[in-house]
Amino acid sequence: MMKHHIMTILLIAVFTITSLTGCKQSNNEGQQPEAGNSTQTKEGHTLTYWAELNGNAASVKPSFQDVPFFQEWQKRTGVNLKFIQPPANQAKQALNIMLASGELPDMIEYEWASFPGGPEKAINDGYILKLNDLIDHYAPNLKRYLQEHPDIDKQIKTADGSYYVFPFIQGDARLRTYQGPIIRKDWLDELGLSVPVTIDDWHNVLKAFKESKGVKAPLTFLSTPSPLFGIENGAFVGAFGIKKGFYLKDGQVQFGPMQPSYKQFLSLFRQWYKEGLIDRNIATVDTRTIDSSMLTGRSGASIWNAGSGIGTWLPLIKEKDPKAEFVAAPYPVLHEGDRPMFGQRVNPYMSSGGVAISAKSSNAVEAVKMLDYGYGEEGHLLFNFGIEGVSYKMEDGKPTYTDLILHNPNKLAPSQAIAMYSRASYFGPFVQDVAYMEQYYMLQEQKDAVDIWANTDADKYMLPPVQKTERESAEFSAIMQDVTTLVDEMSLRIIIGIDPLDSFDDYVTQLKALNIDRAIAIQKAALDRYNAH
Repeated sequence: MMKHHIMTILLIAVFTITSLTGCKQSNNEGQQPEAGNSTQTKEGHTLTYWAELNGNAASVKPSFQDVPFFQEWQKRTGVNLKFIQPPANQAKQALNIMLASGELPDMIEYEWASFPGGPEKAINDGYILKLNDLIDHYAPNLKRYLQEHPDIDKQIKTADGSYYVFPFIQGDARLRTYQGPIIRKDWLDELGLSVPVTIDDWHNVLKAFKESKGVKAPLTFLSTPSPLFGIENGAFVGAFGIKKGFYLKDGQVQFGPMQPSYKQFLSLFRQWYKEGLIDRNIATVDTRTIDSSMLTGRSGASIWNAGSGIGTWLPLIKEKDPKAEFVAAPYPVLHEGDRPMFGQRVNPYMSSGGVAISAKSSNAVEAVKMLDYGYGEEGHLLFNFGIEGVSYKMEDGKPTYTDLILHNPNKLAPSQAIAMYSRASYFGPFVQDVAYMEQYYMLQEQKDAVDIWANTDADKYMLPPVQKTERESAEFSAIMQDVTTLVDEMSLRIIIGIDPLDSFDDYVTQLKALNIDRAIAIQKAALDRYNAH
């Protein structure tokens, strides 16, 4: 019965996250078009564009045509767009129905890297175009950027060397870290404690929050779309020299949850859970729960973002309690003086927001020219800062957001206001500019947080965005679906005390029976190909 209860909890957690609209934060620097590069379609011609409207924008305007950015993009390029917009958080289901119908729009914005069988299969199945020749002939801005950034160029191609999208790129390292541990600094001061660095420090702090402050859930973190989702970037588990997922060590691909060190991590969290230091609702915490827990004092520490965490919470909590303070804590280590091995870091190319061109499109050249606009100088400014004189102005040669963005008269959050006039606060076919982040992070605590969280060896141990062949991708997905389910269920059962800690050894045997070694071998083959180019 208990096993069914756990799975019910997991399903509730998954369902909860699908009902939320996520805001991805990211950043980049860019480059752009020569004059006279704007796209002209045949008189009165309209291209179709399929995409889900990001939550930052959708919370203000329900449709693409109402968003000033999309109006301006069409005006600048001379292309009329008809938007096809799936319901929020249903992009995957809507895409599958559309592909099955055979009625495909000109452009499709989607996470193509996650397509079953990989993007090469989407090309081979006749859904999207291989873009190599089109980019070569009609996308001078993107072509130039990729020539100047060969490391990014190889990230955006399939294992067979095919370009498949106009990508979202975060070229500046400062844009690639935006998440980590956050803690109530005013409570630490009150209790005479320092910002925790080691696992032992954390234990002392969380215990003090509980015993001296009566805090119900001292540490809370995201557990949707899967249990322990909040620690997948390396918080707490990274102190044991592993990650909850794949990583590189001494040039070899490793899978953290099968390492003996993962048992040590589970032992720690099992003890903390027993002591009431971790949120009792560990299986169902979503973003709204975290916001509520951190703002009401139900929790005093979390793992969350500089923007939607510190940037959102601090102004709200200070309205009620001017002395309240949230600050970043470093990624925890076992011993004082150790440097964290792992921490949140994304690769320059994130698969979200890539725009592919349908294999059925009779307007491929026009679509390519329009999509290339975002990588030119003019387009770079539009995609990152919006419309000059409205959402930004040039000051000392730098694009600077106006009060319409940073102090919106209609009380829009900066992320929402930015999403009205640009695409900088989420993703799209452009290179993100670090100047977006420098202004978006208005609080010193946010700027400090990025420096603190970036101070890890994450780059050294993270897998690059390797591309698998169509066959490898299908096999890998099938294995990892079962493996991930087992890891999540087992981790939760041990932490909350349903299964004994010693059941870990049986679970490792089960992982091997599910072919985890084959999944590691597939990752290694893809890595070897990546390194050979």
